[in-house]
Amino acid sequence: MKRIKTVIPAVIALALIFSVFNGCKQGAKKEKAETQKEGEMMNQLTQEEKDNGWKLLFDGETTKGWRNYNKETFPDSGWVVEDGTIRCIGSGMGEAGGAGGDIVYDQKFKDFRLKFEWKISEGGNSGVFYLAKEIPDEPIWKSSPEFQILDNENHPDAELGENGNRKAASLYDLIPAQPQNTKPYGEWNEAEIMVYQGTVVHRQNGEDVVEYHLGTDDWNEMINNSKFSDFEEFGKYREGYIGLQDHGNDVWYRNIKIKEL
Repeated sequence: MKRIKTVIPAVIALALIFSVFNGCKQGAKKEKAETQKEGEMMNQLTQEEKDNGWKLLFDGETTKGWRNYNKETFPDSGWVVEDGTIRCIGSGMGEAGGAGGDIVYDQKFKDFRLKFEWKISEGGNSGVFYLAKEIPDEPIWKSSPEFQILDNENHPDAELGENGNRKAASLYDLIPAQPQNTKPYGEWNEAEIMVYQGTVVHRQNGEDVVEYHLGTDDWNEMINNSKFSDFEEFGKYREGYIGLQDHGNDVWYRNIKIKEL
């Protein structure tokens, strides 16, 4: 009887160990399958998207279509294609230390839906510009509205401005994103910018977070009371370039696609 009592607990222990091991193994397989599925779908259009007029702006392998703002070629440094993303390599020196400079897609867009995914580094800052005009010897932000990209928890810009209007997904320094649903640094966010006949909507992680209307009295008043009041060409254009900002921090973009309306 003593021997039986000794064996039974051992059998139970082995069964528990096997169950835990098997569960971990199955979990790893599931995670691998999900990662593989995600990789297979990155930077590709479904047949339905193709039929509905969507176009990829980034193929996941090359910089085709992209170039420096106010230049004809893609930068030699500062930006790379890496693991299916277009990545800005951080310099650790902030905006003044960006090695690559801002980049734009070499086509102007008017009314559109732009979808993309973004991931920021710890303490990082970047932005997505739209309706931008290339002004010689001037930065892109002097003409272009900006969908803010930020690590809200660690970058001090999140506490500057007014009412959170420098946090991620906001119309930078003008309209705060509400609700503020940005994921922590290192995690992917799904975003969309819709522009149609002067109406602009920022959407992030499944929710509309910003809406405004270009050229209206409210828009003009807001600009006149902001730091952009000194820039005559800011927000004046209904057609322009889409750009990605080099703010000197690591940031990754993928699944960049557009549908013209």
